[in-house]
Amino acid sequence: MKKIAILAGLMIAGFSAEAAPKQDDYYKFTRIPLPPDVVLEAGGIAMLPNGKLVVSTRRGDIYSVSNPLGKAEDMKVSLFARGLHEPLGLHWNDGWLYATQRCEVTRIKDEDGDGRADVFETLSDEWSINGDYHEYAFGSQFDKEGNMWIVLCLTGSFNSNNPYRGWCVRVNKKGEMIPTASGIRSPGGIGLNHLGDVFYADNQGPWNGSSSLKHLKAGSFQSHPASYRWWNLPLVQKHMGPKPPVTPRSNSRIPAERERVKEYVPPACVLPHGKLGQSTSGITFASNDKFGPFKNQLIVSDQTYSNVSRVVLEKVNGVYQGAAILFVSGFGSGNIPSYYDPSGALFVGGSDRGWGARGGKRFALDRVNWTGKVPFEVHEMRAKPDGFELTFTHEVDPKTAGDVASYSMKAWTYILRSQYGSPEVDHVTPKVTAATVAADNKSVRLKVDGLVKGHVHHLVSGGIRSKDGLPLLHPNAYYTLNEIPNK
Repeated sequence: MKKIAILAGLMIAGFSAEAAPKQDDYYKFTRIPLPPDVVLEAGGIAMLPNGKLVVSTRRGDIYSVSNPLGKAEDMKVSLFARGLHEPLGLHWNDGWLYATQRCEVTRIKDEDGDGRADVFETLSDEWSINGDYHEYAFGSQFDKEGNMWIVLCLTGSFNSNNPYRGWCVRVNKKGEMIPTASGIRSPGGIGLNHLGDVFYADNQGPWNGSSSLKHLKAGSFQSHPASYRWWNLPLVQKHMGPKPPVTPRSNSRIPAERERVKEYVPPACVLPHGKLGQSTSGITFASNDKFGPFKNQLIVSDQTYSNVSRVVLEKVNGVYQGAAILFVSGFGSGNIPSYYDPSGALFVGGSDRGWGARGGKRFALDRVNWTGKVPFEVHEMRAKPDGFELTFTHEVDPKTAGDVASYSMKAWTYILRSQYGSPEVDHVTPKVTAATVAADNKSVRLKVDGLVKGHVHHLVSGGIRSKDGLPLLHPNAYYTLNEIPNK
């Protein structure tokens, strides 16, 4: 009956089920073929100047893929390096391939040009590890000052049993380590936006009600207090100053703890648990218009759901916040690293890592290309003092876009607590009271009664149609409202 109702609704909207938009109309997958003896549980992806793609693996190998932008049958996968310790970050810079291992940052070179790495140099190994499998280390590309940013998972994702567990550190080109931020729990990826600001993905657990994208900046606290135990280290005191006098209270709310803990930076964007994913991971962005009309928007992966979402950020009152919208689904395994090539190719590698993933495969390496056809999507969602402004990738039908019945909204938050995760709490139902369509039919101003600072606002724009009668490919948007604009 449900299927029949959906089909009937499509017919009423003015198009057949066969003509309804599908993801494949806009984005095409190429599954990179792997030799039968290669276990490629991807942890990091980078492109070399010679046009080969390099992919690091959970098991400590790095493989190269020749002709990665061509046809699958023309690609060849070869071993590039072996013997590393779970490298979860690759980046090419200044003639070296930088790999962030569990225990160190290593720079690697193929000096004799035979396709196999033959030079390995330790750049920095100043943090500690033990045998706990959760003690991951994710590394970024270099920032504008020449630093790599490294996020270090807690021991067991609950405790900090070794120095710098639960910290973000920077490593400069000299190999000097700079403690940078505390309060990290269990990262799944790290990356820079187009402005050079650094973000990491933290996963649901203690002091993290839901997986989220968080803004890293020097001196910040990210929510989990276990890392505070290392504030007595001389290097921490040198770069971070005095230990913050206040730690967060369990069973509180983010706005309340922001007032108490001045160093606390709230999640820039929550990717609601069980809705957009369960294990937020790799971060990249399309640096040009070759991946559709989404230039400079962050592309954030999820391991469990085998998908990527778009995250549209803005700064309000100096604080990052924004909307998460599902983007592309159907990857072969559990997405972990991602890399956007300026040619217009998005590479995503995955592993189920023993936890399972919707993709169904133990591991996979996928390439996604834009077909050139633009989907009808919410392009941006931005906060206003009395609601939100939506922009669209196509002109909208003014009648449906201007009808408040085309929209619905609900909002909630999470408990900031020492227990694992949080249910959605403090539910409210903000009401869309007006929808004003711009003269160019490319944006709509929504007036909303009942906005709540600190809540995730879930907007469903299911009734909107494009000028050509198409529904939105993804009608759900989740906006994390850390601040309400003054104007």
